[in-house]
Amino acid sequence: MTRWVDKAQLKQATGLWGWSVPALFALFLLLVWQMLVDGFAVPPVLLPSPTEIGSAFAGSLDMLWQDFRQTYLKSVLAGYIMGCGSGFIVALLIDRSPFMQKGLLPFGNIMSSIPIVGIAPIMVMWFGFDWQSKAAVVVIMTFFPMLVNTLSGLASAGKLEQELMRTYAASHVQSLLTTRLPYAMPFIFNALKLNSTLALIGAIVAEFFGTPIVGMGFRISTEVGRMNLSMVWATILVAALAGSISYGLLTLLERRVTFWHPSVRAGKR
Repeated sequence: MTRWVDKAQLKQATGLWGWSVPALFALFLLLVWQMLVDGFAVPPVLLPSPTEIGSAFAGSLDMLWQDFRQTYLKSVLAGYIMGCGSGFIVALLIDRSPFMQKGLLPFGNIMSSIPIVGIAPIMVMWFGFDWQSKAAVVVIMTFFPMLVNTLSGLASAGKLEQELMRTYAASHVQSLLTTRLPYAMPFIFNALKLNSTLALIGAIVAEFFGTPIVGMGFRISTEVGRMNLSMVWATILVAALAGSISYGLLTLLERRVTFWHPSVRAGKR
């Protein structure tokens, strides 16, 4: 019993240490940033100090919340769900069609190489200046990564497992649910985590090309024009926190779903 408690305590201490190291390093970087800005008298129009950014953040919580709601809760979430969901469904539909895969995957590579600044103005013209056009940009950015990763994951199932399912006379759906989808989960979660950052970047950049007078992209472009860099950095802080929290939640969910995977089991030791 004592030995088990010691292992549990050691695991808890290791987890706390793993969280404390990034926090301490971040505090160290902020301290160095503050010292350099104050020591060299850097103008705020070039690089504001962390205290100035914190003051701008604390003094504009209502405005930042409105921007966050417009960009993240409307554009990012809607586009992310539609893009990842449709990419996953299309991957399941064309999984047994090499012809469709050969036709869609090169097209996906072409679409992925198109810069956001080329897609965003078109989506604004098609869907208007509100969040729908930004969600459309997010859909385009997240659809093909999910499609490609899901197809790669479905193809990664071992031949022995698939042959075993054939000996049991399992249908395609049964084989998909019991063998191929579990093998594809690490690939799917890689796409989900990648898309969580791509979606936020796409929505913010799309707002540069037309949006109501609210949104993180609108706030950044407006405050840059006013030379109010403290507010720009405060908005960037909100975007960074939103992206980091989204990525962290997906990582925790991945550990729950793919607890059997060797990489997850090795991390728990």
